[in-house]
Order: sequence, then structure tokens, then C-alpha cells
Amino acid sequence: MTSAAQSQAAIIRTERGLTIAGTRITLYDVMDHLAAGWPPKLILNWLPVTEAQLNAALTYIEVNRMAVAADYQTVLQATQEIRQYWEEKNRERFAEIAQLPPALGQEAVQAKLQTWKARLGLAM
Repeated sequence: MTSAAQSQAAIIRTERGLTIAGTRITLYDVMDHLAAGWPPKLILNWLPVTEAQLNAALTYIEVNRMAVAADYQTVLQATQEIRQYWEEKNRERFAEIAQLPPALGQEAVQAKLQTWKARLGLAM
């Protein structure tokens, strides 16, 4: 069997999209790491896949670049829409939570958190 044919068998389409066979890892997970500039060796250490599975995924992505890229853009768009939906749906609740006083006995932790936020330039 050729390497391209082997990578075809190692990649399956599930309800989650293009997935590495025998795992829950999608090609989109791999592509996220590649887009972030991760080398394959680091991806291999981070994701629970074998070297053969990762190589099959990388080969599949390379051989089917246009189709995988189109699927990836669709997934990114859907993810963004879902994120926006839940942020909007929970905006009021997050505002309510932010206004709650610190839990009893947590004042020191809250003060330390605020100090770190100030050091990092994060909104308080």
C-alpha cells in the first residue's frame, strides 16, 4: 500500500469531521497546532497519537490541502459562531458574577489576583 493510501485509511470522517482513526483527535486539532507554529515533534508530545498516526495526518493534510483547508475554515467559522452565541447568552450572568463580593476567607487570594492582573496589564 502506498503512503498516500495508508494515510487515507488512517483518516476517517466522523460527526466531528476528519479524524485520526482510533482517536478523538481531528485533523483540525493538528492544523491548529501547525497554524500556531508548532513543529511535528511538539505536536506528537502534546496530542495522544503515535508517530505513525501523526505522519498519516500530516500526509493526508498535504495530499488533500485544498479540501482540508476548506473544511478547516468551515470548522473555524462554526466555532466562532458558537463562541459568540454563548458569550452573548452568558454576558449578563458574567456581569452578575463579576459584581459578587469575594467569598469569605478569600480576600487574600483576591488581593493577590488583582496584584498579578495589574502587573500583567489585564483589565480589572
